Amino acid sequence: MPSVLEIIQKSSEFLSARGVESPRLNAELLIGHALELKRMQLYLQFERVLTEPELEKIRPLVKRRSQREPLQYIIGTVEFGGLKLKVDRRALIPRPETELLIEKIVGLCLQLPQSVLDLGTGTGAIALALAKAFSEARVTAVDVSEEALALAEENVLASGFGPRVRLVNSAWFKELQPEDRFELIVSNPPYLTDAETDAAAPEVRGHEPRSALVGGLDGLVDLREIISAASPFLAPGGLLALETGIAQHAELMTLAAAHGFVRIESGRDLTGRDRFIFAWKPGAPGA
Repeated sequence: MPSVLEIIQKSSEFLSARGVESPRLNAELLIGHALELKRMQLYLQFERVLTEPELEKIRPLVKRRSQREPLQYIIGTVEFGGLKLKVDRRALIPRPETELLIEKIVGLCLQLPQSVLDLGTGTGAIALALAKAFSEARVTAVDVSEEALALAEENVLASGFGPRVRLVNSAWFKELQPEDRFELIVSNPPYLTDAETDAAAPEVRGHEPRSALVGGLDGLVDLREIISAASPFLAPGGLLALETGIAQHAELMTLAAAHGFVRIESGRDLTGRDRFIFAWKPGAPGA
């Protein structure tokens, strides 16, 4: 029977031959997950001989990853903003760029928002990260997908923030009440074109929900709708924060200005590319 180290090496070679990036890391994480061991614990057991029942747990996981199913879907969880979230095919996998969006929002909010709206919540990652960052805020999280909302509800219940997070089945603002006002509106909407999605890694184009990726022919349909409709739902001085495509800022910033936003800023992602837009509604906060 093979040792832990031997099965890591064989699995790494198998994944590498099938084009998986960071095959050794993937192998270690999958094997650790199957054996219920953290990576450091795995390293301390390199010489341990695996049993057949243990190998039977490992093999299907490695096979799934070789077919380019995302690692996060196989393991079933992801770390985001200091939270451990359940992830599966019902929603996009939360990404480091979106964690950076949360960090930037926290830095920009000189007054802590009491009411927050997360548009297109998916797993609930943004809503829950903001509920964690702003301990007094009440967060409304909407999504048009009932499946995504069911996943978000699981994460909300597991997080302990349930009393402060409300889930709504809605296409953007459609099912909100006309009198609803938020000091902060955040969204990571679909912003890829069909061509960009088709050119993405197999993990993305073959496994993540396409409706959460593609924003119309030019990738801007949902972003335009959100910017155009956001102002009535923002309190005076409120902030609209968006994650966007890297070549979309000129048009979106012009659109935000046309809809009355008075302070509009562009933010860069981890690779230094324009990725976020921050726009404030006129008026003093709390007015």
